[in-house]
Amino acid sequence: MTSVHLAKQIISNSIPPLVSQSKPLADSLGMVLAAPLFSPVDMPPFNQSAMDGYALQFADAGSPLQVMGEVQAGIVPEGPMKKGTAVRIFTGAAVPEGADTVVMQEKVRRENNILYLEDPDLKSGANVRPRASQTSKGDLVLQAGTLINPAVIGLLAGLGITTVDVWTKPRVGLIITGKELAKPGTSLQPGQVFESNSFTLIAALQELGIQPEWVFRCDDDEPEIIRCLQTVLESCDVALCTGGISVGDYDLVKKALDYCGVETGFYKVKQKPGKPLFYGKKDQKRVFALPGNPGSVLTCYYEYVEPLLHQMMGRKDLFPRTTQKMLSETVTKKAGLTHFLKGKIDGQQVFPLHAQESYKMNGFALADCLIVLEEDATIVDKGQSVEVHLVNPI
Repeated sequence: MTSVHLAKQIISNSIPPLVSQSKPLADSLGMVLAAPLFSPVDMPPFNQSAMDGYALQFADAGSPLQVMGEVQAGIVPEGPMKKGTAVRIFTGAAVPEGADTVVMQEKVRRENNILYLEDPDLKSGANVRPRASQTSKGDLVLQAGTLINPAVIGLLAGLGITTVDVWTKPRVGLIITGKELAKPGTSLQPGQVFESNSFTLIAALQELGIQPEWVFRCDDDEPEIIRCLQTVLESCDVALCTGGISVGDYDLVKKALDYCGVETGFYKVKQKPGKPLFYGKKDQKRVFALPGNPGSVLTCYYEYVEPLLHQMMGRKDLFPRTTQKMLSETVTKKAGLTHFLKGKIDGQQVFPLHAQESYKMNGFALADCLIVLEEDATIVDKGQSVEVHLVNPI
């Protein structure tokens, strides 16, 4: 069996070449910039008022001023300011030529068209956003490798950028195996359980902005599994199989993988849950075969599948976010396997949850982390610092 550390290293060292594409900015959320971005304009493109108030020359601030019109946002000021005058101005409007300061409307007294300033703390340049104070034309705005979030989209839209070069998201296909699986919403027949792994994986992929290309549900039938796997390998970058990867008489996925020419990266990992985990490749395609128990599926997704997808998307945050917390209670285990326990963080402590068995999802639904108990550990004492992987981000 392969250690957890080596399995993750094998994945990291086998990422296919990234492919870039031009994408409309509005459709780029969650993608990663494939090239640096430079500002096409000065921003703001003019000296801009930061307040509702009056624009003036600071040198005139000690004298009554004649109000000469107003400037609304989006309106070009008429001509330069004259000495001894002020202009009514609104937030976002262009400061007239010659004005260098804006006084807030709450700090003036206006009698007809004569303005008296009542702001002893007013400084030259107050409440004015200078031209190009955010970016100058040609400035580097964002490096390649930047993850596009709502703030990035807002920044780029504010610079007039409408398309971006990004790394493509991998195309993913799901193959769910198991003769005992019934579709939720139907009546369970004797010997059946409801199939949930496809729902779990689809939701997890959607968090990355990935919609599966295929979702196959197969009986424990080798020819059927082979047909589904061939279809996914022809049209997708990543194949995710669940179930049928252990050593039972009807665990047929490994045989199907071999038939389809999938080269083994590793098979079986020294961990609990998820020991019968497979990772392999065929040409530039990558394949995971996950155990069938729902808890094992999601654990293996967070620890192995999502990091692969992150790398294929060009993301830098590959593996789950990690922190250290103090264990709330003593935990015992046998040496030889790394354990991933579903946990809940409260301040500086982390609490192992109930329902740790791999077929149960009760605890996972409440978990915000996986507690990592190292392979050689047998007793982890209460109050001991443990590694914690953050999961369930929504």
